[in-house]
Amino acid sequence: MDNRLPTHPGDVLKEELESRGISQKKMAELLNVPYTQLNEILNGKRPVSTDFALMIEAALGINPDMLINMQNRYNMALSRQKPSLVNRLMDIRRACAALL
Repeated sequence: MDNRLPTHPGDVLKEELESRGISQKKMAELLNVPYTQLNEILNGKRPVSTDFALMIEAALGINPDMLINMQNRYNMALSRQKPSLVNRLMDIRRACAALL
């Protein structure tokens, strides 16, 4: 089984800004968001919200649904790696299987 995490949407946005020659500071100003917020998103430390995805669409023309889908896949993969959740899910499956 492959344990690599899916790509965080911030990675895609970071590459896009670099390829367009737009600094993080300038983009933060254009979006009217704190620089730290943008930097954390671009470095995968903060999730892309639906509002943020729509702002990116307005600024760069990037499909917001793609960004949100990427974020959802990333979140799901993170959750599947949590040992406490994995154990809880196994317990739930066993309990439900006993009912069937």
